[in-house]
Amino acid sequence: MAAPVRVLVIARDQTDRVQNALRVIEPQLRKRAAIEIVDVATSDDCCSEGLDVDLAIVLGGDGAILRSCRQFGEHQLPILGVNLGRLGFLADVMPEELEKALPQIEARRFHVVEHLMFITEHRRANGETASYLGLNETALMAGGSLSMLDVDLAIDDERVTTISGDGIIVSTPVGSTAHSLSAGGPILAQNLQAFVITPICPHALTIRPIVEHADHVYELSMPEAQEGVTLVVDGQIKTPFQSGDRVTIRKAPVSFLLARLPGHSFYNALHRKLGWGGQARYQR
Repeated sequence: MAAPVRVLVIARDQTDRVQNALRVIEPQLRKRAAIEIVDVATSDDCCSEGLDVDLAIVLGGDGAILRSCRQFGEHQLPILGVNLGRLGFLADVMPEELEKALPQIEARRFHVVEHLMFITEHRRANGETASYLGLNETALMAGGSLSMLDVDLAIDDERVTTISGDGIIVSTPVGSTAHSLSAGGPILAQNLQAFVITPICPHALTIRPIVEHADHVYELSMPEAQEGVTLVVDGQIKTPFQSGDRVTIRKAPVSFLLARLPGHSFYNALHRKLGWGGQARYQR
């Protein structure tokens, strides 16, 4: 007999929709002899280090997955997202689909795809530093400054350009369907090892998005930053950015591990989430 699939269930969001889903989903998992629940995490005190887990089932939206993989840190676990949010590019299994998918999980009929993560280091002008692990993007945004930003961009210490506008986004392929896409950036296949640099409302129309290899180091700086300029990581970490601060973004030593069930893929998600079903044909 094969060993049971060891599952960690994560339901940190205390909203009714997530906690009600947990009350429905947890008994379904426990009824399956070939699935063993290692733990049910309902707060941020869950630690993945030392856990012998085959799959982490995250209840919520893409934001819940972003929080989970950031908290896993150096000890990433394969994540299957159950979508209780809105769009759900990463959490693309609906709650009603999960029960039907339990035999596939029991039989380990899911594959794990590795995706690029990044480390953002914020070096403040006063010498302090802070480091953040992320999955989607790093952004410098005008925020409360209500002013146009002049952001200097360098790649591997080579000056590229100064981007004037409302800000700049440095995104992974996973994040290319998030904030970067809404700012006019391209959609990147999620398994690419690349970053996309997307200006936000650039002052010069000749400044366009750039796609570059993930092995490079990207640096953002502003000699003059008005009060209110904000560094944002994955839409969840927000910290003031001041004159003389520097931000570097580089490939992380760990990868985000996304579990895909049969019938679920990147292009399948685009088809369902973006309405890529083709244009309606008129009947003559």
